Amino acid sequence: MRFPSDEWIKALHEEINRSQAYAEAAKNWEGDFYFVVKPAQPGAEPTYLYMDLWHGQCREAFLATDPAAKKLAFVMSATLPIWRKVITKQLDPIQGLLTRQIQLQGNMVMIMKNVKAAQELVECCTHVPVEFSE
Repeated sequence: MRFPSDEWIKALHEEINRSQAYAEAAKNWEGDFYFVVKPAQPGAEPTYLYMDLWHGQCREAFLATDPAAKKLAFVMSATLPIWRKVITKQLDPIQGLLTRQIQLQGNMVMIMKNVKAAQELVECCTHVPVEFSE
C-alpha cells in the first residue's frame, strides 16, 4: 500500500484495533490527529492523514481532503523521508519531535506522558505493508 494514502491509513486503523499492546499503552489517551506529510516540491499540497485515537482504540481514520473540516487536538508534520524513518522504526517519533524533525501543534506534555502509546502506534505501522512514493 502506498504511503500516504487512504488505503494505508485505513489498514493502520484495523491494525491498531487488533493490537492488545496498543490498547494497554494508550488506555488513557484521548485525542485526534492530523499526520501531515509535507511535500518535497515547492507549491505542492501537503497530505493529511486523520486518526481519532481514544482509550486504546482508533475510532476513525482516513485521508482528509479538507483539513479545515475538523478542529483537532494534535497536528504532527514532517516530510515524507522523515515519516518513512518513523514508520520503518529508524526514528523514534518522540526523538523526532525533540529534534524538530517532526513539528507538533498540540499539548507536548500529553505526548510525553504517553511515550509507550506512541511507540506501540509505530509498532502497528510496521505491520502494515507499505510502499513509499519518493
